Amino acid sequence: MLKKLRRQFVCFTMIVVTVLLCVVFGLVYHSTKVSLEHNSLQLMGQLLDDFRRPEPYPDHHNKIQLPYFILQIDLEGNIDTYASSYSEPADADFFHKVAQEALASPKKVGILNEHHLRFSRESGPGGITIVFADISSEQATLRGLITNCVFIGIVCLLAFWGLSFLLAWWGTKPVEEAWSQQKQFVADASHELKTPLTVILTNAELLQTPQLSPDARNQCASNILTMTHQMRGLVESLLELARVDNGTLKTHFVEVELGQLVQDSVLPFEPVYFERNLNLSVHTEDGIFVSGSENHLRQVLEILLDNAQKYSSDCGSVGIRLTRQGGHCLLSVSNPGDPISKEDLENIFKRFYRVDKARSMNHSYGLGLPIARGILQVHGGKIWAESEGGINTFYVQLPCLNPGKDKTSVSP
Repeated sequence: MLKKLRRQFVCFTMIVVTVLLCVVFGLVYHSTKVSLEHNSLQLMGQLLDDFRRPEPYPDHHNKIQLPYFILQIDLEGNIDTYASSYSEPADADFFHKVAQEALASPKKVGILNEHHLRFSRESGPGGITIVFADISSEQATLRGLITNCVFIGIVCLLAFWGLSFLLAWWGTKPVEEAWSQQKQFVADASHELKTPLTVILTNAELLQTPQLSPDARNQCASNILTMTHQMRGLVESLLELARVDNGTLKTHFVEVELGQLVQDSVLPFEPVYFERNLNLSVHTEDGIFVSGSENHLRQVLEILLDNAQKYSSDCGSVGIRLTRQGGHCLLSVSNPGDPISKEDLENIFKRFYRVDKARSMNHSYGLGLPIARGILQVHGGKIWAESEGGINTFYVQLPCLNPGKDKTSVSP
């Protein structure tokens, strides 16, 4: 599909470039041709004016840099006089021939392609005066222009052909990445669902065994219930992520005091941290208000607090800080733990990505951080992670509201 898309992009680009080059070169050729023809006709008109003067015929060799000759034809068709800028006089039969061809033309101004001449015919009381100008140099100029345009056009098409391939690759790279992520997402989701389904299927088959003891039956039922809850959590996370991606996340934006929200979100986690012998410290500035959905912002905080206790070193200290930085507020959640590599820091916000693969059976699906990032994007914020000196820190930045603003609903 991507190869076909790239080919279509290259073909479309080349068609557009070819049409544009043809139009540009056509305009250049037309303007040059019109300019040369205009100059030639202007000089021919000047020759006619000079030829009609009663004073002696002027020296056109010094004035007109154009090969020409003038024929005066009387009423009986005889060539009475002529003037020429050619160094050698032409044959009388040639004059007669071109004069007949010019007289036979329905146009007063025309071109004799066979002889490379342009003529201008004017009738008077004494006969007809015809000026002939050699257009060999004009035709050579136009031929040279065509050759140059063709050469430049071929070079430009080759250059744009190569450039279009680069643009096609660059333009379809996000599509390729999205396609790869989608395939990876389907594969990961299938893998995550396959394990609990296998456990459920195995325990369900064991329950059908007649000789199974009551204790074993209770254990099988407990295993099925555990795996069912795990699948339910995974499906709910997938649905939440889908709503974030589709822009259908139901949010009601109000003014939220983020410091108070942090304090309220920490309370349910205190017993969990206590059981793991983790010290939890919270430092927040008062009067920091943000516009957002309180439930979804609390979900982001719960994701970060849950990750901190899961991946923190035993008997460590988890720190939460909320400070104001200009027009934004910065929330940080730090915990001691195994250092996170630069590659992992870039990938942990991808779906189903886990630094510790062993967490997959501990209700850790690798979807929490992608959901948090999606929620923060809806709120105009961002999230990132840093790892230094054995301390892993997740940062959340959100735009602040001015304190004291009326606590009314605000459009997202």
